[in-house]
Amino acid sequence: MTDHIATDVLVVGLGPAGSQAAAVAARTGCSVIAIDRKKQAGTPVQCAEFIPAMLSQELNDLDDVTQQRISSMATFIETENADIKHDFPGRIIDRCAFDAALVKAAEKAGADCQFGVQLEKIIPKNKAVLSDGKTIKAKVIIGADGPRSRVGRTIGQFNLELVETRQITVPLLMPHDATDIFLSASIPGGYGWLFPKNDIANLGIGAAPWAKKNLKPLLEKLHDELVGDGRVSTKIIAHTGGAIPVGGMLTVFSWFCETPVLLAGDAAGLTNPVTGAGITSAVVSGDLAGQAAADWLHGNETAFKDYTEELRDLFGTALDRALRRRNEILEQYVGEKNPSPAALRRSWIAYPEYWAA
Repeated sequence: MTDHIATDVLVVGLGPAGSQAAAVAARTGCSVIAIDRKKQAGTPVQCAEFIPAMLSQELNDLDDVTQQRISSMATFIETENADIKHDFPGRIIDRCAFDAALVKAAEKAGADCQFGVQLEKIIPKNKAVLSDGKTIKAKVIIGADGPRSRVGRTIGQFNLELVETRQITVPLLMPHDATDIFLSASIPGGYGWLFPKNDIANLGIGAAPWAKKNLKPLLEKLHDELVGDGRVSTKIIAHTGGAIPVGGMLTVFSWFCETPVLLAGDAAGLTNPVTGAGITSAVVSGDLAGQAAADWLHGNETAFKDYTEELRDLFGTALDRALRRRNEILEQYVGEKNPSPAALRRSWIAYPEYWAA
């Protein structure tokens, strides 16, 4: 016999966006069920783990999950010396601990958080069918289930443009407090990175899907170069990777039959199309999605419209600029051409050219 469970809000995905949405909605007195197909919060880690200083304004107790403070950004273009942006504060976090802390906060607020459970489909009459055989009858559904969101597909909103990434964790042989960015014509639609975590570092490459076959050799080449510079060890501690949406903001609210559906975080396309940064926008959009769901349930008929407008006000300008810069640099490859160092500068946030009209 199929179990039928009723709730005010069903949150699909318990990353930063979903956990924050669940916590906020639960604090208003809504009943909340939140599910995630992973067996444990934040595992496996599919993230370079850098967050900007501004996130400290949204969340407390980040010190508990901080592995290292960052003070600057070093950008390497081809074989040129690094360009240093000194005022670039942030943190490298333990993403597993970060996600677990957000889930704990959601549970403390009263949300029922369940792992190892996947959304199978959403059907009429406000129902969501889960992989464990249960059917949830939810008044509002929030999709925070990542770049390939099943919730988003239900309402015809899905990320068409993705960057594929590969990352290794390696021992760091000298102290470092900057995020290193490697721009090259050989990495179309992406970049390489070295993010230090005290005595280890995340070393990775992200590129357009059509260059996916080159990710492994590109990462090996970057690793070899840094080994040759005496910066990292030949040892590889861990491997990871994943997809990052880079097509800009989707339609973040729609109806599925009589069910209101909101999208947040990567599922909403809020990841920056140039940097791939998405933790801050995930937390903020999750917060707003949870509040919008609660407001609508408490009688505010404009809550979902307000949610859409708020996200556009907060992230629209930055996302639109990043998408333009991304498209500009990708156009450089048409006709088997390669972008120049000047074009690469215009494509990256550390340079004034990026911010120009």
